[in-house]
Amino acid sequence: MTTRTTRSRVTFAAPFLIRGIHGPVPAGSYDIEIEEKVIEGNAHTVYHRVATILYRSTDGVTVSCVIDPADLAAALADDATVFGSTKRAKA
Repeated sequence: MTTRTTRSRVTFAAPFLIRGIHGPVPAGSYDIEIEEKVIEGNAHTVYHRVATILYRSTDGVTVSCVIDPADLAAALADDATVFGSTKRAKA
């Protein structure tokens, strides 16, 4: 099975809540990984997302949290709306 991983960084201006993570997450920048697998048998290469992972670092310890990409997009949209930001991140 062929997979690919895309990495990006998102920044929140305020603490946020996201399903799958207990309690509010502090404002700041967070690394995101999107893992996708190739779907065989198509005329064109097609990938299917299998995981979206947010990495949190606290006191020198990094924890990976599997999250729903729709929840990440909603949290980013809420943050941009509240703070009038024009920043956009790919979730």
